[in-house]
Amino acid sequence: MQTYVIATNNMHKLKEIRAILETDKRRFISMEEAHIHTDPEETGTTFEENALIKARAACLASGLPAMADDSGIAVDALNGEPGIRSARYCEGSDEDRVYFLLKNMENVPDGQRGGRFVSSIACVFPDGTEFTVRGECFGEILREMRGQGGFGYDPVFYDPNEGATFAQIPQERKNAISHRYRALMKMKAELEARGL
Repeated sequence: MQTYVIATNNMHKLKEIRAILETDKRRFISMEEAHIHTDPEETGTTFEENALIKARAACLASGLPAMADDSGIAVDALNGEPGIRSARYCEGSDEDRVYFLLKNMENVPDGQRGGRFVSSIACVFPDGTEFTVRGECFGEILREMRGQGGFGYDPVFYDPNEGATFAQIPQERKNAISHRYRALMKMKAELEARGL
């Protein structure tokens, strides 16, 4: 069985990854479980580049294959912002960042408020092999927050197929349609195609 390090200490993310990718051929551990502490500077200009930076650092520190996710929200009317800066869009809390986004979009008319959640997952091996996959979820950015669930930008991300924001739909349903789920399903197919 091959052990992979996930470049995260977010147990929710680790649980989601295990549920989709773990088999009798591969298991996944957190950086804490691998006894490594690495926090590389995310200097990339794309989600893929930042995911690779994190996965390479975890692989190097552990000597094991490593995966990392980089994700965020990209808004069409803001030329893809906040994008890779989603978690650092402004100082403060998740709520502060949502209000900052809404302020920057206050003059964007209805019908032109499209956006997407993006998740890129990188996989890096000690022999230098590496690849990335991307999952996207398309929706609209509302003018106000709706719903109590989720986190980050979920309360203003309206999914027209669900008729609700990501903060209004149950967590189990969100996990089954999210950008990370879509990326993980692509990663699963990629690993299987490579016999890993």
